[in-house]
Amino acid sequence: MYNDTLPDSKNTHLSDAHAETVKATLGPVGENIQTIANTFYSKMFAAHPELISDLFNRGNQKQQAQQKALAASVVKFASHLVDDSAPDPVIMLNRIAHKHVSLGVTEAQYKIVYENLMAAIAEVLGDAVTPEVAEAWSAVYWLMADVLIKAEKDLYASDGVTDGDVFRRGKVVEKTELSSAVTAFTVEGEFTQPRPGQYTSIGVKLDDGARQLRQYSIIEGDASRYRIAVQKDGEVSSFLQERIDVGDTVDVTLAAGDLVLQPGERPVVLISSGIGSTPLTGILRHLAQNNDPRRVTYVHADATEDSWAQAQETRELVEKLGDGALKTYFRGDDQRVNVGELDVAGADVYLCGGTGFLQSLRDDLAQLPADKAPANVYYELFSPNDWLVA
Repeated sequence: MYNDTLPDSKNTHLSDAHAETVKATLGPVGENIQTIANTFYSKMFAAHPELISDLFNRGNQKQQAQQKALAASVVKFASHLVDDSAPDPVIMLNRIAHKHVSLGVTEAQYKIVYENLMAAIAEVLGDAVTPEVAEAWSAVYWLMADVLIKAEKDLYASDGVTDGDVFRRGKVVEKTELSSAVTAFTVEGEFTQPRPGQYTSIGVKLDDGARQLRQYSIIEGDASRYRIAVQKDGEVSSFLQERIDVGDTVDVTLAAGDLVLQPGERPVVLISSGIGSTPLTGILRHLAQNNDPRRVTYVHADATEDSWAQAQETRELVEKLGDGALKTYFRGDDQRVNVGELDVAGADVYLCGGTGFLQSLRDDLAQLPADKAPANVYYELFSPNDWLVA
């Protein structure tokens, strides 16, 4: 599922009265938004236990990562509505829309979120939530929801499926250990063609009966076959590695994700860390297999050479490129990625890795002088995007 057009965040406006109320209360709401988010999820899961069992990732909830992402996204969108100098949240909205369609979220679920979010705001802020305040923040919520609902409907339509109809059964036909921590799985089924860099959600039923979902980038694939890399670091990943073998079936969603290879003639620089290599290996594979004429540089950081799960695959793909280059940095050898050593001038740069890695790289790229700066920077991260929208 993919569209070239981004969500329409510019045609969203509050009434003058609502805007004044949101401006006046943005401080108190922002200061308490983390508590509001925690309260919201507690209320929603109490009323709808099936959501934490079958839709939301329990690991992210325990770490409060999802709560932080919700808090930051609501505040950022509200700021955009009342402050002309605030950054446009369109990239954030696009990322959220892709995550939602990969989980089969539908319009009806937005009402559930609304009811519990507004109840949480009222509980946390107490008497400060007058009818006027509740009405203004309701308007903020539904403006944001309407943008996401429209974007998600368009994404579903891009693959010709009805809203939420993204789950398929996939049969595991190959399981290969790539490193001590990473295993590759190939699943076959009636899917749709992924774009280089996209991901799929894999669902398994755990011993307590919960159907838990986790998103994994697609290393390579077509409409009938997805290959993913699974690093053992959570409930779903551990279950896949320990309990799922060739011949077993799992839930697989149609490919989604906003980090995709962009067309053009600019040089391509792919920079990954750890398991962040997975989507970028998918992009690299596409470039190599299609004899893309663009100059390609692949940069990877890892703990050691042995921990780099896709080392052999990456080296083979780079060798297929007529004008490809590979640079590696291993923390065990006290090496760190230094963008000053890389030729990113005028390039499309793609980043994927942990939060700290991406923060550091984005800051370093932003500080490059104009004549050495990239044309564009695209990124993906394997966690809720709270720091991107803070």
